[in-house]
Amino acid sequence: MKTKNTSFPYLPEGRTIKYVNGFDQYMARAKEVAKTSNDQQQPTGAVIICDNKIVSEASNKNPLSSKRLVNLHKKYCIRHILKVPTGEKYWLCPGCASHENHGEYRAIFALQKQIRENTNSDYDLYLWGHWWCCKPCWDKMISIGIRDVYLLQDSDIVFNLKNPKNILGHQFDK
Repeated sequence: MKTKNTSFPYLPEGRTIKYVNGFDQYMARAKEVAKTSNDQQQPTGAVIICDNKIVSEASNKNPLSSKRLVNLHKKYCIRHILKVPTGEKYWLCPGCASHENHGEYRAIFALQKQIRENTNSDYDLYLWGHWWCCKPCWDKMISIGIRDVYLLQDSDIVFNLKNPKNILGHQFDK
């Protein structure tokens, strides 16, 4: 595990991102969960751990179900046309998954269904397929007691659309 000096679009004060390699058991599981996503652009998987056990997991979901609409969205996303920064103004485009559809948010929602009251246990979240977490997801993570967030080592390169060395479109290739 390591930390990096990466400039994130959003990071709450006092929080850091930790990194693990792809052989980490929880990151490997998050990658498997990401394969269940219907988001063809950036599938993500989130796994929540408590006491070294997986207590919840979810992938992100694209609100568009038609492959034709998904392909049209890739070409004509209003947020991309207007150069809206990542993580902002999801409401502008019906094809962009709002924070409620993000893997982190969905995993937390599934966890909340399992527990009757917020015990503020020390949970950790492993996220595969993205290089940062948006403010609504961070707010939700903090509210449920997520202690540490782990991303894949070099995720700021491999999952960042703006980085020419990204692997987007080839995330699951061997």
